[in-house]
Formats: sequence, C-alpha cells, structure tokens
Amino acid sequence: MASELKVDNISEKTAGNGIALSNSLKLKSYTTSEINALTGMSAGETVYDSDIGTIKVYNGFSWNAMSETTFIVTISYLVIAGGGGAGSYSGGGAGGYRSSYATDVSGANSSTESTITLTPDGSTNYTVTVGAGGTGGNSGGNGSTSTFSTISSVGGGRGNTPGQGNSGGSGAGGSSSWTASNSGGAGTANQGFAGGGATAVYGNDLGGGGGGAGANGTATSGSTAGSGGDGLASGITGSAVYRAGGGAGKAQGGSNGSAGQGQGTNTGGGGNANGSATGDSGVVILRYTTGTGNITVGAGLTSSTATDGSDTIVTFTAGTGNVSFG
Repeated sequence: MASELKVDNISEKTAGNGIALSNSLKLKSYTTSEINALTGMSAGETVYDSDIGTIKVYNGFSWNAMSETTFIVTISYLVIAGGGGAGSYSGGGAGGYRSSYATDVSGANSSTESTITLTPDGSTNYTVTVGAGGTGGNSGGNGSTSTFSTISSVGGGRGNTPGQGNSGGSGAGGSSSWTASNSGGAGTANQGFAGGGATAVYGNDLGGGGGGAGANGTATSGSTAGSGGDGLASGITGSAVYRAGGGAGKAQGGSNGSAGQGQGTNTGGGGNANGSATGDSGVVILRYTTGTGNITVGAGLTSSTATDGSDTIVTFTAGTGNVSFG
C-alpha cells in the first residue's frame, strides 16, 4: 500500500540541534550521451549532466542546460617564437620564450608565468600560431610571433651587416666593419636576452652572438666572433629539453663563435652566421590533466599528442588556427 506524507512546516524538536537528513539528496546523474538517449520523459524532469557539470531540464521537447559548464581546465604552456635570421657576420636572436610550467623559468630567467584557465564547452575557440624563423643574410628578417590565446612571444631579432643587431624576443648580435663598432640588439623583458656587440678590427669584419632565452650573446674579442647565448631547459614534455639558443657570430679572418645551447627545428633558435643563417621555427606546447577535457585542433595547424603520467601534452609545430576544449 502506497504511503503519502503531507506537511506544512518542519521545525526542530530540540532547540539548537538543527534539522538533518541522514542521506544526501541529489539529482540522478548521467553523461551527456546517456541523457540524449533517454526516452519516455515528461516536461519538468530534471537530471545532472556529469560531462559538463550542470543541471538539465526536459521541456517536453528537448533537454536544456540551466547554465554553462561549471568545469574549468587549467593549461600550462610553453610558447616560443621563431628565431631571427643571422646577418653575414652577426648571430640571430632566439625567439621570445614564455612558460607557465611549474618546474620551468620563463625567458630571461624570469619567474614562471601564470597558467591559463579555459572553459571546456567545445565551442570557444583559442588561437594558436607557430612563428617561423627569419631568413638570413643582409635582406633577412626577424622571427615571427608565436601565440596561444592571450599569450604572445616576440620573434627573435635579425642580424645586420654591418650594423646594430635588431631587437626582438632575444636581440641579434651587432656587426662591425673595419672602422665601425656596433652594439647588439635588445631582448624583450621576460622573454630573452640581448645580443653581443662587435668591436671594429682593421682588416676583419666581425659579428657578435645572438641573445638566447637564458643568457646574453657574447661580444667579439679581438679577431674572435661572439657566441650565442644559451637557451633554457623546459620539462613540459616530461623530460628537460633546451630551446631558444642564440645564433653564432662569424669572423672574416679570425675565429667564429659557437651557437648557444638549444637550437634545431621548433626550438626558436637564432640563425648562425657561420652555418644555417635562417632562424629556427618556434613551437607551442600545451599540457593539462587528462580527463578534464579533450582538445580539438582546427584546420591549418600541425600537431601531435602524447601523455606523461596523468597529463596530456599537445605540441604544435607549424601553422595557425583555432583549438577548442570540450
């Protein structure tokens, strides 16, 4: 026989003890796909969507969310711009280096930046751009900017022949003629260091080393060209990898400089005047807790996905486009 309970008021039996229920009250919980598969509902039925963390109500025709998702995803990032091209004698500056990964430092040995919080609603787009390296030689260029959402890293400065190194994420080395000395370019605050200067030496054109994310490029010394500043090591992919090293300077009749630690494809390293003058392409790497959302990569981007422990890592190596989480 069915029972029915009707009350107008509930009050405490003993003052100050409060009213308690021995079991918690909650809505029936389903995933989004389970909710969409339900049948036989009537208007007013209410459930909890465990995928997006919100209540849904059936209006007689469809399920409707009562709020946006209540979940968030915390993203750690490493955003490195393209490295600057080398001049005929001066090393290119490394691309700007910005990191929020907990065990890292950011460019110019600055403090680790704050992580970004995103909403995994599957519809909000976040822009990703991987900056290309600048071309080398007298008509070369700075590296291109890399971005993720609101984070932007400045391309590395290019070398000039002769002349002062261009400023950038890290600055290019200066280049001297027989009679003129020139300084290196400046780095961007919290992204990279300055390039090394070049002192005039009769009978010998010289170039300073490009600045790196972790150190200044060195200046010329006598008839020896400057070396590139070292980059920084990031553990965002699960093991420490150096990136964003400055480019080496070159000497017309003396000794060449050395490239800074952290060069190669997708490192943002500066171009080397005594080798590959084109700067290295940049990279964008994102890391987040597995299960808090799935990243969808839009057209125009080249990427790969890996895992490290309980985290997912997505590495973007070329292109520009949008990503979303859901």
